[in-house]
Amino acid sequence: MTTVSDIMTRGVRSMTPSDTVVLAAQAMGELNVGVIPVCDGDKLVGMVTDRDIVLRGVAQDRDNRSTRLQDVMSKDVRTVREHDEVEQVLADMADAQIRRMAVVDERNKLIGIVSLGDIAVKDSGENGLGDSLADISSPAEPDRSSQSHASRPRRRRCQRLKGAT
Repeated sequence: MTTVSDIMTRGVRSMTPSDTVVLAAQAMGELNVGVIPVCDGDKLVGMVTDRDIVLRGVAQDRDNRSTRLQDVMSKDVRTVREHDEVEQVLADMADAQIRRMAVVDERNKLIGIVSLGDIAVKDSGENGLGDSLADISSPAEPDRSSQSHASRPRRRRCQRLKGAT
């Protein structure tokens, strides 16, 4: 059986709760990742995703240069241990519809991240990867009960250009 330790990414970049969203976004761009773990010292206290920055920062019209990660990060972080079996991790990811999980030790110290990409690329076992990927990736039903002008469909008129046929 494959364990998280066999496939996880070690040495991940982390940031502090007082770092800015601009710094996190720059790091995400440079590292080509969509998530940064947030640690207070050695202890994992949250995760910030590109989606967190957009929905809890930009969409709320916050000042990106002064908004801290503690203001936009997800604090209820699901974690795994390096000796957990990949099959169980996949089940947990499917249940929560998440694509990556922080790997922590018994003191909640961040030691890595395991993602669907890690599992897909590094795990050649018989873990039902295709089924799990489908479960995790199935779209959630959007809540359209309180749409702002930003999420409503736009009505556009196409104008014919002179000379266009």
